[in-house]
Amino acid sequence: MSFVETRKIIHLDMDAFYASVEQRDNPALRGRPVAVGGSRARGVVAAASYEARQFGVRSAMPSSTALRKCPELVFVKPRFEVYKEVSRQIREIFAEYTPLIEPLSLDEAYLDVTENRPGLALATQVAREIRAEILRQTQLTASAGISYNKFLAKLASDYRKPNGQFVIRPEQGEAFVEQLRVGEFHGIGPATAARLNQLGIFTGLDLRQQSETFLRQHFGKAGSHYYLIARAQDHRPVVPDRLRKSIGSETTFEHDLHLAEELRKGLQPCLDAVWGHCQRTGLRGRTVTLKVKFTDFQQITRSRTLVGLVPGPEALAQVAHELLLPLLPLEKGVRLLGVALSSLETPDDQIGRQLALLL
Repeated sequence: MSFVETRKIIHLDMDAFYASVEQRDNPALRGRPVAVGGSRARGVVAAASYEARQFGVRSAMPSSTALRKCPELVFVKPRFEVYKEVSRQIREIFAEYTPLIEPLSLDEAYLDVTENRPGLALATQVAREIRAEILRQTQLTASAGISYNKFLAKLASDYRKPNGQFVIRPEQGEAFVEQLRVGEFHGIGPATAARLNQLGIFTGLDLRQQSETFLRQHFGKAGSHYYLIARAQDHRPVVPDRLRKSIGSETTFEHDLHLAEELRKGLQPCLDAVWGHCQRTGLRGRTVTLKVKFTDFQQITRSRTLVGLVPGPEALAQVAHELLLPLLPLEKGVRLLGVALSSLETPDDQIGRQLALLL
């Protein structure tokens, strides 16, 4: 087995993070179905406690739907500054064990513990100690998946939730993958799973029987990734301080928007938030994406990639407004607007690229 395959990777995932923080800080919420998000008719669930999940309440679900499923649901406004502070605590715990930490969000991260600071031989023991320390310092539980690559570690972390851990050893990888439905693979969404099903590919074993050429013909570069993960292979390293791929902001409105001027005004807070992040971080991007969700929950995106980096807030707004124009006049109301900037570069990236052109 190669060096890459013998890495020890942990995927740590906090259990119902936002909702658990709220239950921790308000004892009256413990044991009750809790949703973090807007309770208004047009609100959306950002996170749900395990008590709420038993009724079928899920994140990204409209609040009205969640209430129909669970009339006793208690809504709590999100406190992102609190969640960020708890996330900082958790990452400090990670750093006591390894510098190789790749955060995916406030509540989950990959850790490479092949070599770890306490010198523990078993990754399962590292995961156990980290979870115990998280519980001691924050009174919150975490689940862990342990394996020899990121793909399998991510899959494994779902198998003992909440407050548990699961390991997939090198000799178990292929057998574990072959019995999964392709829709259970991390990174394969519902649309891709449906396309695979149309090709007669329903399980990991079905996927493994396809050639890389066949998969690339149907799925482009992603086909090579599917070819590897069907064989329980994933050579991606854990990348500390990973550069964000995009900056985005979106707003759900109290009332549907119908007029061009309403859309422009509704879009402005998103534009301000995105450019504010650019100013704070020095990041700039080339691709502007407009997101629109209509009153019937149909969602579309429209993108434009510029030759150069978006130079300022006026240019960002201009591209976003131009992406809006083909949608007018609206056939139905708009309940949500969002803007994202991607193909990001740091100032050092920009300087290096400019120097390369001059040499």
